[in-house]
Amino acid sequence: MTLLPPRLYVDVHILQTVPPANLNRDDQGNPKEAYYGGTRRSRVSSQAWKRATRMHFTEHMPAHDLATRTRRVASALTSNLRERTGLAEEPAGRLADALLAPLKISVGRKKGDTAYLLFYGRRQLDNVAALVSDRAAELIDLDDKELQAEIEQLPVEEQFSTGHSLDVALFGRMVADIAALRVDAAVQVAHALSTHSAILEFDYFTAVDDRAEEERETGAGMIGTIGFNSATLYRYATVGLHQLRENLGDDAAAVEGVRKFITSFARSVPSGYRNSFAHQTLPSLVSVAVRTDQPVNLVTAYEEPVTPSSGIAAESARRLAAEHRTAVDAWGDAPAFSAVCHAFRDETAQLLEGAFGPAVTFPELLNGLGEHLSTAIAEAGR
Repeated sequence: MTLLPPRLYVDVHILQTVPPANLNRDDQGNPKEAYYGGTRRSRVSSQAWKRATRMHFTEHMPAHDLATRTRRVASALTSNLRERTGLAEEPAGRLADALLAPLKISVGRKKGDTAYLLFYGRRQLDNVAALVSDRAAELIDLDDKELQAEIEQLPVEEQFSTGHSLDVALFGRMVADIAALRVDAAVQVAHALSTHSAILEFDYFTAVDDRAEEERETGAGMIGTIGFNSATLYRYATVGLHQLRENLGDDAAAVEGVRKFITSFARSVPSGYRNSFAHQTLPSLVSVAVRTDQPVNLVTAYEEPVTPSSGIAAESARRLAAEHRTAVDAWGDAPAFSAVCHAFRDETAQLLEGAFGPAVTFPELLNGLGEHLSTAIAEAGR
């Protein structure tokens, strides 16, 4: 793997208008909110949008190239071993427990569970199972002490420490008591905030009992309320290409990983109350900027909330362009590459072009970014 400058970041800025929705609930079932710039804003947590991004991966990538986050890793390994070796449940479970024992993962309260969710690539679990699949019958005949002695000679920890799937390489893995299994995240995702003040509203709904209606009985079968709001959201994430390359160990895979992340981050929407609100929309603006200095979140464009009378989405886009120009002019740190895909016209389009360059289609944005990153890697290796 070639060397890059110490830091190379890909900033992603998105404006997306969402109709009445409850994308991400708080502990009372209402849309999450935050105070920013002295006013209450709609908020979608970074965790919610990272999961939505991961779920988008599952729809567009082969299952074996993805990761699983679960406490039930022993159960998953047991199933894997049964499929490979034909062992019954009990001996396969004993072998799985022996394979995981060298990792010294804290045991959970429920039998067979780990104390915390473990995020692992499915190929990694396959590789662990492959370590013993040819010797499974022989190993099962050993007593516990002999079995553990044989397992300790195998590179189990190495299988979980290399060959990371894209989602583990992007979002990282925290294992509190096993430093060797930790993976530093290559992606940081901000909480999405509305560019304007947001008001919590409630939908009062009723459901009719069909049988009662047929018998001409009055009244609802049930009643309830759902909290919701609508918002134009500013979304931001940054990818450290240098960290992603380290996690994946492959330059081309890292560049393609950035493309896949931006695609899924832009096209995904958290699924909270999706059937009630059908809130899936596409962003009105996606901009990327490659920086060698540091990530720059442009949320300060909205410290003063956009007012409804000005056309919220278009004014939000103009604010974003102005904030980007201010950051470049004040700090003198122009991005090495920038591109924008948007749906705006006239003055708004002109301001965006002055800040980020001419508008391109989303595929053109991804292709241009990929070419720039590949060239940067190649030049750094000369």
